Amino acid sequence: MSHDPNAMSAHGLSAPRWRQAFKMLIPSALGIFIFFIPVTLNGRTTIPLDHMVNLLREALGSASTAYALCLILAGAAYPLLTGSWRNSLTDRIFTLLKAMGLVAAILAVTGWGPGWLHTPNMLPFLFNTLVISVGLIVPIGAIFLALLIGYGLLEFIGVLFQPLMRPLFKTPGRSAIDAVASFVGSYSIGLLITNRVYQARQYSAKEAAIIATGFSTVSATFMLVVARTLDLMSLWNLYFWLTLLITFLVTAITVRLPPLRSMDNDCERVDEEMAIRERLPSAWKAGLQAAAIAPRLHQGVWMNLRDGLLMAISILPSIMSVGLLGLLVANHTPVFDWLGWLFYPFVAVWGLPEALEISRAAATGLAEMFLPALLMREAELVARFVIAIVSVSSILFFSASIPCILSTSIPLSVSRIVMIWFIRVALSLFFAVPAAWLAISLSS
Repeated sequence: MSHDPNAMSAHGLSAPRWRQAFKMLIPSALGIFIFFIPVTLNGRTTIPLDHMVNLLREALGSASTAYALCLILAGAAYPLLTGSWRNSLTDRIFTLLKAMGLVAAILAVTGWGPGWLHTPNMLPFLFNTLVISVGLIVPIGAIFLALLIGYGLLEFIGVLFQPLMRPLFKTPGRSAIDAVASFVGSYSIGLLITNRVYQARQYSAKEAAIIATGFSTVSATFMLVVARTLDLMSLWNLYFWLTLLITFLVTAITVRLPPLRSMDNDCERVDEEMAIRERLPSAWKAGLQAAAIAPRLHQGVWMNLRDGLLMAISILPSIMSVGLLGLLVANHTPVFDWLGWLFYPFVAVWGLPEALEISRAAATGLAEMFLPALLMREAELVARFVIAIVSVSSILFFSASIPCILSTSIPLSVSRIVMIWFIRVALSLFFAVPAAWLAISLSS
């Protein structure tokens, strides 16, 4: 066998390039397997990540309650210990909400407080079903999500999809990477990238607003929580890909409507054009370059586990407080009933029997993206599938994504964001009903 160092380069890849290729392909393939390939275990067929969460919860047993309570306690204390509560009015409000979330969690665990708080669809469901699941899924999901977005697959797909961005979404080609990072990763990652590029004058105000409100949705791990809550794991792949399609379809329409259509579109960027024949080699090169600078696998696992735990302690107290407040408003006031009537025509046009319930549940998503799933978990399969899609494709909610957008330099006011949210929910409902029927017919 020849050991000539030039032998490999004759085939287009040097030895270091082969190492980069393996560093990109192996973690990416493992990430795809963990998130998208169903496996049957103990008579149950679902993706490996879901199996891992179930096995870990069974192994923890009653200790999962203490684990979740510790995360909530850490989340409530974190802004006080770091001093971040002083940064803005929004930070002060969320620090208060996290403290309220800790109180709600203590009531849920101890059984203290009025009896109506402990009915099955209130504190017990929020804590035992939602909070514990999120507390396990987010850190574990963050580990494996790093395999999808940290070793070159993200950049590879981003470059491949660049030609679609300008005609479909009126954003530059490079925003394809932002879009994929936001949808597969998380809105916080996407908004961080978008804000940096906007501050560098490489995105216009309009382009940054489109990306922030059109792609910066919750991560695949949060979609997993929604699917588990609504008992849709048997349809996971159909749910994931249809949600991606509808989210981007709604964005393509929304960018052509006010208020996004009329925003300032000036920036200092010069768009780069690339011939079709150069697209695949350029995508491969971008993936290899990302893999070359990616951390070693064990380092990436540790960093993402840490980030996942930080994200978990940030969101769990808010889920308890905002979720409880939202359930109280939904169950004891007509606010979401009134708002739901605005969305009713977009569902009723398809003749769905539960049109009003779906419209009302979709309206609650403005407060917290999990609320629609909480309200519709006992509904018929089509209704559950519709709500699962809309919870994600609506993108904007006050418990997390809206404050994150307001904390960036992107010139979006609360009124503009709420207008965009309304358009997104209306369009998402209109497209999600036939998508749900299609998914269920394909699976039967």
